[in-house]
Amino acid sequence: MGASAGVGAGPGPGVDPGAGAGAGAGAGVAAGVPGARVAAELPRHGLDRAVFMAIAAARGGPEAVRALRAGQVSKRALLLLALERALPDGPGRADFEQAYAELRALRATDPPRWEEILLRPELDAWTADCLRGLTAGEAVAPGVLGEFVRAGRRGEPVPLECDGLRWTPVIDHLGPYRASYGRPTSGPLEAAELAAWRDALAQAWRILATRHHRHAQAVAACVTTLVPLRPAPGGEAVSAAARRAYGSVAASRPDDPVLLALALVHEFLHIQLGALLDLVPLHRPNGAAVYHAPWRPDPRPVGALLQGAYAHLGVAGFWHAELVAGASDQDRAERESSRWRAHTAAAVGTLLDSGELTTHGRDFVSELGRAVRRLG
Repeated sequence: MGASAGVGAGPGPGVDPGAGAGAGAGAGVAAGVPGARVAAELPRHGLDRAVFMAIAAARGGPEAVRALRAGQVSKRALLLLALERALPDGPGRADFEQAYAELRALRATDPPRWEEILLRPELDAWTADCLRGLTAGEAVAPGVLGEFVRAGRRGEPVPLECDGLRWTPVIDHLGPYRASYGRPTSGPLEAAELAAWRDALAQAWRILATRHHRHAQAVAACVTTLVPLRPAPGGEAVSAAARRAYGSVAASRPDDPVLLALALVHEFLHIQLGALLDLVPLHRPNGAAVYHAPWRPDPRPVGALLQGAYAHLGVAGFWHAELVAGASDQDRAERESSRWRAHTAAAVGTLLDSGELTTHGRDFVSELGRAVRRLG
């Protein structure tokens, strides 16, 4: 995937633009679709082999987050450049051009602000929707870019600190451009519900920081936004992540803070794998073939099975850590750790037998399987 010079994007920390095409020991993992043409002036992202394998084992930590975040910055820069080139003359074009120029200027005058705007979870989905609308001949609102550039974050910041680890997510219960999570969102929230969310996040953060330190570091580095969801019709807690909303976890508020901590880990791993897939194809495009997923009654395409296996490696590891720490309900921790370890191992075998993984994908899933076995 090439970075766009149009908004000043380039390789960020942890990114090796000269990474080689091989995936052998010591080699880099080159980003992008093999054989794709990239303009000579655009740098290529890549991942250090060790970072790639650490991500596969769900142990990448902040270093992996930095590398994947750099890819997301470039992705959004390319989307905005594509929108700038595709916009016809007409209503909204002048407003977009002004906001786009302001954003480009920030790359030189205030790089942290420039990156913060590009990494707004909702910017990706909004830009992609505009491009789809233009392709379909529909009306779009390109002037909305000015709201991203000039307005601050909407929602309630929640500063958290435990054991020296700090995290300040924003509870986004107001944003008009929140991505679709497949479930109804909840908001605007009343003061009492916001207070309950702050307390729930503080308890969940204490659990992560004290018993799941590595995941806490990664969540703090990646997750910027919590979007409240309505519970399931039966009252069960739900959570979700959206491929086009990097950095955002959506969840309903469970009564048990352990379950909220688990949801943060589970959805963070979905976010992390989505960001990796934006850089490195791990499987062929989803076709007609579907496969058994041990955690669902319906068969899933290869991409969904890979997402599920990866996130459930995190679930199995979470309960294993709870068991080792002697925390939480030990019977529940042992039962859930064993259950999700078995489900994930079965999915790994299905993925390796599918014939749909790329070379890097086989390396990734093989390491995922080794991580599952280490939990045993």
